[in-house]
Amino acid sequence: MNFKETIRKSVLGSNPVTVLVLGICSALAVTVHMKEALIMGLAVTLVSALSNLVISLMRKTIPSRIRIIVELLVISFFVILADQLLKAYAYPESKTLSVYVGLIITNCIIMGRLESCALSHKPAEALADGFLNGIGYALVLIVVAFFREFFGCGTLFGVQIIPQGWYFANGGFYENNGLFILPPMALILIGCIVWLQRTFDKDLQE
Repeated sequence: MNFKETIRKSVLGSNPVTVLVLGICSALAVTVHMKEALIMGLAVTLVSALSNLVISLMRKTIPSRIRIIVELLVISFFVILADQLLKAYAYPESKTLSVYVGLIITNCIIMGRLESCALSHKPAEALADGFLNGIGYALVLIVVAFFREFFGCGTLFGVQIIPQGWYFANGGFYENNGLFILPPMALILIGCIVWLQRTFDKDLQE
């Protein structure tokens, strides 16, 4: 496996969100604040990487007729692990993310990597593939969350960035744009990222 090419494809050329259009639901739901987006991205990366590794180790012993069931069981195990870690070390964020962590089980990105890579590649290659695709997913969430939190709340990672004196209520000239914290703006921002990516990457142009 060419790791440089895998990195390029996972993060840019075949990004699971902007190119393959997978994982859109969580990108809309958990990107109001950067902290939650980062945690969700790391959770998906953890589950994707470890699930790929385990399925690759088991690939020669899994009967084809129950392949999907085994894959779901492995994903479920790591999703529960991620959920318990969040509850132990980041309980407020765990409450905010709520059911979306559990829904990682149904994330098409993870199942897609198991089917297309883990079942046909060695463990090290499968681990790298799952990790890099998770990073590609996380980067999109973080970029979207940056614009939504900054323009919608005036903060980044919960820290006030726009001075309070700039706001109308304090005699200033600025007001947060409430549209940015609504789900449609996440879809618009992802659309902008897709447009920019296809504008500069000739391989994606039809």
